[in-house]
Amino acid sequence: MYLSTIGRREHAANGKLSAVGANVFALGAVSLVTDVSSEMVTAILPVYLVLGLHLSPAAYGVFDGLYTGATALLRIAGGYVADRVRRRKVVAGAGYALSAVAKLGLLAAGASAAAIGAVITLDRTGKGLRTAPRDALITLSVPEPLLGRAFGVHRAMDSAGAFAGPLVALAVLAAVGAANPEAFDAVFVVSFCVAAIGVLLLVLFVRDRRTPKATANPVSPRAAAALLRGSGVRRLLVAACVLGLATVGDGFVYLLLQHKEDVATGWFPLLAVGTNLSYLLLAAPLGALADRVGRLPVVLGGYGALALVYLLLAGPVSGWPLFAAALALYGAFYAATDGVLMALAGPLLPESLRTTGISLVQTAQALAYFASSVLFGLAWQFWGADRAIGIAAGGAVVAVAVTFVVLSPRRTA
Repeated sequence: MYLSTIGRREHAANGKLSAVGANVFALGAVSLVTDVSSEMVTAILPVYLVLGLHLSPAAYGVFDGLYTGATALLRIAGGYVADRVRRRKVVAGAGYALSAVAKLGLLAAGASAAAIGAVITLDRTGKGLRTAPRDALITLSVPEPLLGRAFGVHRAMDSAGAFAGPLVALAVLAAVGAANPEAFDAVFVVSFCVAAIGVLLLVLFVRDRRTPKATANPVSPRAAAALLRGSGVRRLLVAACVLGLATVGDGFVYLLLQHKEDVATGWFPLLAVGTNLSYLLLAAPLGALADRVGRLPVVLGGYGALALVYLLLAGPVSGWPLFAAALALYGAFYAATDGVLMALAGPLLPESLRTTGISLVQTAQALAYFASSVLFGLAWQFWGADRAIGIAAGGAVVAVAVTFVVLSPRRTA
């Protein structure tokens, strides 16, 4: 329904989901389909690398950091180019297409860790190109009071795809036969086909929001660098780095659950399903809550939920109570932080440099995440899982306190 009415824009702040506009729903549909494709692969990758290829925790930490942080600097380049040419849809489309092609690269990678790393880098290059232009399109498609709701709706649709992806992968494996040596190749082929559908949806239904060409302050490297002169932007970058350092990757959280509860390999992909179900249910409500009570309290609450996840993994709770509580809180963490942090950034950035500014925030967080993954992998290998997750829990609590001080309304004012 929303895709067929892409020309209509409903900006009335009446509290209804339709107020976020058709373009947000179109972008959400693209993300939904793309996440089905991505999660088909990522749901099985941690257990495949650690249990299948027998990588150490430290080596897996490098892979996990690579998955999010290795192409972080490309986000700035992609954001700047999108602002410079004022064609955010084109840059985002190139990123989606590159990630789709990378799925075919997994067919040739086989069991080579180096080849898998190269394919992951290619896939993340695509993500680095598309994320900031896509988020900028969202901020330009709705009025500022509805940003939290718009990002919440988009992230809810995104998480619906993430929820379905592992289930589709398991269905493909069941149809082909998990023992079949070509079973994983079948997953990669289906993943590519689904990703191609996502690119097609972007081309057909997403409308580019081309901001007026700035004459007084044209987009240039000097103008982009000038963003860092703003106190609000600098504080947001500091907070993004601190929060990124406090974040342990999804794969580590699921591997810790597998390590603690001895989860069978066949059930491992379903851990992501539990997280994404919680995310799906909470993303839109928490986005709307952020618009009402403020975005900073919601973000800090999300990282508080993350600290509780780490404490559960380090504590005595076990069995189904551990799975239910940890996965529900982990999904709540993503619902409260993923889109809401970008909604927090949007009003601080001029429209002509909106994509560049968002990419700066995402890059700072991604580079910090890369460092966090490597350090956590080293801590697990040399100090043990229990001590490593205990340190991570303490780090999350410190990050919440530091972020509150840095971004508190009084200091910002």
